[in-house]
Amino acid sequence: MAVVSPMLEYEAVKTWLEGLRRKWSTDPLQDDPDCLQAVERFCRFVEKDPDVMIRECFIRKEGQKKISYKGKTFYYNKIAEFQDSLEEEPRNRARIGNNVRSFFIHNGVFTQSGMQLG
Repeated sequence: MAVVSPMLEYEAVKTWLEGLRRKWSTDPLQDDPDCLQAVERFCRFVEKDPDVMIRECFIRKEGQKKISYKGKTFYYNKIAEFQDSLEEEPRNRARIGNNVRSFFIHNGVFTQSGMQLG
């Protein structure tokens, strides 16, 4: 399993949660205690830790950090695959997928599909 540290120790998770705190002015782990579990489940699904996933979505080109189309597309497709694989009610699958999308968005990786409805 690629997730070897507690989820709250990863920089990408800290960035995500801080972004949610700034956006909503509340503690995301109190408002939606399952949001962290959603990202952890996704990490297990792709067998990568949160920091690795975010790093794979960026490249250095001409001395600048840019979005990697290949990395972004890989995770865009994996989120859809993950969401489809969940044995949950459609609305709950969508909520879990949206939590994972939020993780990528708050780490600077725009995911094209946007919010999914159940």
